[in-house]
Amino acid sequence: MAAVFLVTLFEYSPLFYIAVVSLCFIVTAAMVLGWFGFDVPVILRSSDDGESITPAPEKRMVQVTNPFALEVGSGSACVTGGVTLKPVCLEPCSLSCFWGCEIWALQGALQTHQSHQRFSSSLLLEALKQRCLFSHSFHVGCVDRQEQHTVIPAHLGITDFGPLPRDRYPLVAVLTLAEDEAENMYDIASVTVVHVPDDKYNLSARILFQYLLTSVGSVYELKPLFMSADGTAEPGPPEQQHSDQRDEPNEEDSWSEGRGRDCVVCQNAAVSRVLLPCRHACVCGSCLPRFQHCPICRAFVLESFVLGTASDR
Repeated sequence: MAAVFLVTLFEYSPLFYIAVVSLCFIVTAAMVLGWFGFDVPVILRSSDDGESITPAPEKRMVQVTNPFALEVGSGSACVTGGVTLKPVCLEPCSLSCFWGCEIWALQGALQTHQSHQRFSSSLLLEALKQRCLFSHSFHVGCVDRQEQHTVIPAHLGITDFGPLPRDRYPLVAVLTLAEDEAENMYDIASVTVVHVPDDKYNLSARILFQYLLTSVGSVYELKPLFMSADGTAEPGPPEQQHSDQRDEPNEEDSWSEGRGRDCVVCQNAAVSRVLLPCRHACVCGSCLPRFQHCPICRAFVLESFVLGTASDR
């Protein structure tokens, strides 16, 4: 009886006919788009189309040796009480702190650096010093690794940097090499923008941006990787791998020592690929071609790069 009703409705109802044809067209179009690698809902894909997935292109990486790492130290932080910074350096260096640095001054200094062929840390430091409210420097050895405390003098009467949006960064910390021999070896500097809470904006102290400047005029924006193979997100410090398009750093030491995590898909091979743009390090090279979406956050995978040293590739 139901079949007879449907056949009758199909023959005599134009709307029903149009709806059936439209549904078939939508399903067919979605399947065709899925075969060609477009992002379509998983429910519209066939179960055996895994082999037809177009693998994400591999981003070419350029190895850059980074002698610097800077973190926000332990303890409370505020504009009136100051903040502690923890530098870790392979060579003796100088830590310069610029409080209330104008945003356009820092961005202008970075653009100026990119336009020059030879790196000059003195020009960078001078440009920031002229456009900040207070600045001072520390000498940091390569073995002490002690926290440095920086604070604005109380007699300046600075308790905040105004309401949002602001035209000044609370704190800009610049690490430069202290010895000429080391500078000839690395020719590099690190610029870190730190948020420090105050009366107008009490978000906890944290690193907002980190830039790595090289002698050839390159500026790399360092970003953390998310080591999600064990279900947690761990932002890593700047290490030694960066791409020629401001890509993410990796935790090279922990991986090179054989402490890598297992792939979240096969649970057999070690994690060796970082997915972009979500920056999750969670799959191995064998499982990567089978996915268009990150297994952790389901973000669409546009590119990937190898996690490890050049000898591991």
